[in-house]
Amino acid sequence: MSGQEGADSSSGFSLDKEFLNSLKGRILLAELVLCFVIFICFAASISSYLAAPLIELIITLIFLIIFSSHYHLRIAALNWPCTDFLRCVSAAVIFLVVSIVAAARSSGDGGAITAALFGFLLVGVFSYDAYSIYKTEITDRAAETGNGADNP
Repeated sequence: MSGQEGADSSSGFSLDKEFLNSLKGRILLAELVLCFVIFICFAASISSYLAAPLIELIITLIFLIIFSSHYHLRIAALNWPCTDFLRCVSAAVIFLVVSIVAAARSSGDGGAITAALFGFLLVGVFSYDAYSIYKTEITDRAAETGNGADNP
């Protein structure tokens, strides 16, 4: 085995730039940016709501690294589409509640209102991500394997 073949093996760590330019990569990057903006807005106004954007920022960053480095293909014991779907749905629910509460309690605070608006935008991004995961991964795979509801 030559040195070039050893360098091309899948044992190293590298990020796939094609994944980052794909729709899923851009959605994950948008989720990261919005979580960071919401975190900064809450840090400037209502520090008691910092946990939700910080935790979702870390979780989304972990998923971005796992998907862009193709580690999800190496760890086949987990159902990654289902895990990613549950991440998106739970984040959408959490940010919906946090955004409603932040908007209701803001009392004219610009940072809290901005965080609530970006939170509602992030709920839309997480909801679209969950829908796209459901549509492409879950229902299409069920149709391919013949487990769909349209079979008699």
